[in-house]
Amino acid sequence: MNASLRLSVSSLRAHKRRFAGTFLAVFLGVAFLAGTLVMGDTLRASFSSMFGDATAGTDAVVRSADTITTPGESQGVRQPVDTSLVRTIEKVPGVAAAAPQIQGRGQLVGTDGKPVGGQGPPTLAGNWITDSRLNPYRIAEGRAPAKSGEVVVNRGAADKGGLRIGDTTTLRTPDPVEVTVVGLATFGGQDGMAQVTFTGMTRADAEKYLTARPGQAASIQVRAGPGVSQARLVSELTSVLPEGVEAITGQESARENTDMISSQFLTLFTTFLLVFSGVALLVATFSIHNTFAIVVAQRTRDNALLRALGASRRQVAGATLVEAGAVAVVASAAGLVGGLGIAAGLQALFPAIGFPFPEGGLVIGSLSLLLPLAVGILVCLGSALLPAVRAGRTAPLAALRESAVDRSAGSRTRTVVGGACAAAALASTLVGVLVSPSLWSAGLGGVLALVAFVVLGPAASRFAVRALGAPVDRLRGVTGGLARRNALRSPKRTAATASALMIGVAVVSLFTVFGASLKATMDRTVSRSFAGDVAVSNPSFGAGGSGLSPKLAPAIARQPAVAEAVGLGRGVAKVDGSGRALTVTDPVALGRVFDLGTVRGSLDHLGTQGIAITEEEAGRQHLTVGGTARLTFTDGTTRPFTVRAVYGRSELAGDYVITRAAWAPHRTQDSDTLVAVAFRPGVDPAEGKAAVQQVAERYGNPSVQTRDEYARSSAGGIDMMLSLVYALLALAVFIALLGIANTLTLAIHERTRELGLLRAVGQTRSQLRAMVRWESVLVAAFGTTGGLVLGAFLGWVLVEASGGASDTAFAFALPPVRLAVVALVGLAAGALAGLRPARRAARLDVLRAIAAE
Repeated sequence: MNASLRLSVSSLRAHKRRFAGTFLAVFLGVAFLAGTLVMGDTLRASFSSMFGDATAGTDAVVRSADTITTPGESQGVRQPVDTSLVRTIEKVPGVAAAAPQIQGRGQLVGTDGKPVGGQGPPTLAGNWITDSRLNPYRIAEGRAPAKSGEVVVNRGAADKGGLRIGDTTTLRTPDPVEVTVVGLATFGGQDGMAQVTFTGMTRADAEKYLTARPGQAASIQVRAGPGVSQARLVSELTSVLPEGVEAITGQESARENTDMISSQFLTLFTTFLLVFSGVALLVATFSIHNTFAIVVAQRTRDNALLRALGASRRQVAGATLVEAGAVAVVASAAGLVGGLGIAAGLQALFPAIGFPFPEGGLVIGSLSLLLPLAVGILVCLGSALLPAVRAGRTAPLAALRESAVDRSAGSRTRTVVGGACAAAALASTLVGVLVSPSLWSAGLGGVLALVAFVVLGPAASRFAVRALGAPVDRLRGVTGGLARRNALRSPKRTAATASALMIGVAVVSLFTVFGASLKATMDRTVSRSFAGDVAVSNPSFGAGGSGLSPKLAPAIARQPAVAEAVGLGRGVAKVDGSGRALTVTDPVALGRVFDLGTVRGSLDHLGTQGIAITEEEAGRQHLTVGGTARLTFTDGTTRPFTVRAVYGRSELAGDYVITRAAWAPHRTQDSDTLVAVAFRPGVDPAEGKAAVQQVAERYGNPSVQTRDEYARSSAGGIDMMLSLVYALLALAVFIALLGIANTLTLAIHERTRELGLLRAVGQTRSQLRAMVRWESVLVAAFGTTGGLVLGAFLGWVLVEASGGASDTAFAFALPPVRLAVVALVGLAAGALAGLRPARRAARLDVLRAIAAE
């Protein structure tokens, strides 16, 4: 062991407490990262195994070859296949059995009257396949449906809805159907396919309620005979299938289902968590750098003596890096163990909150072990690199001086670089927001703004702390003045300490502003576009929910209090080769209940060959009133439609409008997403709403809301998202507070003689504690203020760039109450971070403190 290594080991042993904050910062960041990666590996492996087990008896799947995918959706819509193909398939050599799989949307109503599922994952219904090897579901309790009205429900959905065998309930298809539960099923040994709900019906019921006409199925499941491989079976099937129909192996089908879950849920979920792991590690970087910068400054005389005794710059710098490396390795290794604990805890927690985490042990990939370990070590070493280089540059003559403390407010070079970054950030942001809307350009501007804030931090800290500390100086007298001077004595240290908290607060503020803007956008959209009085909808999002019955709007329109009721359905088609969503409705009623802006042409006579489009889509497709758009539907037919109207606003109405008569020949399972209702003049709103509610109860009891209630409920998921964001960002803020506490603790060690002198001249312990706490609050106030400003700016950038890069005009909104709460939390956190250092300072022995070097 060489001399520098021995010195590093001795220093670590003697000053373990100095690195406690660094250890915790690395530990927490690595644990969060490792837990996320291990959980992702486990879920992917579990779902792959579950789908493999569930579809083990299916050797081939016959389905439509083409899909239509609309913008913003990853999954396309396939046309049904003809069930008469089953007879053809059964005659193919090597086929042992074939069965149609009819599938559509169907949402159960629980015993409490509330719909089961619908919050993201699909709510499915289909025919119960009698061939047990072709059916991915297995009867766990009860029996299969044998007559109309009987259903089998996956056990997870039944438990969530409080349903038992023999119970009678409603199934929304979307027309309400009364069903009796006769069996409970499992999928791949689990209570369900994640949170997807499934209701199995007789084939006759499935054709009646889930398809536009009998004789259609989503796909045909095929089982091979003994000794026939899946590849050979697909080859035999391909030769007899008509054009536009394809066959894939059962293994390919299982892999597609697994990939679908991975791309739609797991990838999004793990990416979301990894982003917050990155934020936590970025915050940790500032805390670690500050710790080593202070330690190096306190060791100026020690390092100078080493240099005077013959140690080279490389040896002194290396000794500092060895300490950082030792802390990094130990903390990262502990973080890996902590990450496994987090993953195991989530595996136990998920079933408790309704997510059926597949059973089995944790799956730990090599990347999930190596990446967090490498990241933890690199973050720690990278954060200590500049302090180590600074330690190596210590001059031998510095041994004759007191310990050096950095008192500079930043060099001219730092100011020039920070100013250049700020100018570049402003330019890139303006280009990405105003000139050529682009999330990439605006994002680059946001990153440069963050860099500018960090680089200019030391210069800004002098002005900010003076301004923020002025009230403390007046309110707390000498104690407040000393706290402010202590925060000002080392601007770089104050800025570096506050930067960690600034980043955490900035990200919180960013999401707060963006969430408020989304809610304001939804409120403006409803207020500007929806001219009705009440809205009928199903509170679901994602692929969940069954929609509303198309019979509901006509039934509501027949009420004496109602002047107009229009249902908005949804279809898909390729418009001149590009997948687009279609709004299926009564165009005349649509124009009466919704504000469509300026309308060129007429909505009165669309008929079965007319279409109405927005001005934006008309410009994109080079269409005008009287022009022709060619629509290709999922059934493969292509028809010309004449543009009869061009309207100004899409928003709730969508970009393309056709009549129900035009959509009827091409529809599959028909449903509405919204029914908008306008009352007759003089009708009391409460009485009109009650009349609509009575009708809605006969159609599955969907939600009936006023226009304002509908706007608030449409944005309800935003608050849920913000709550999750705040919970995850608490880790980053906690790491930042560790950094503040660690910095103050090291600063107290540095000021031991000074604190002793203050006590000797009459400062009481309570005054000393207050001084340290107020210094912590001032540092936190600087970080919180910078974070609020940066977060509000980044929120504005994100809102404006998102609005410019999409078809939706976003409304920017600053939520003052929420941002005030963020500010108060930041200040309270600063006070909390100062408690331990303040207690430690107050316990110093006065005589020993005065005698300290």
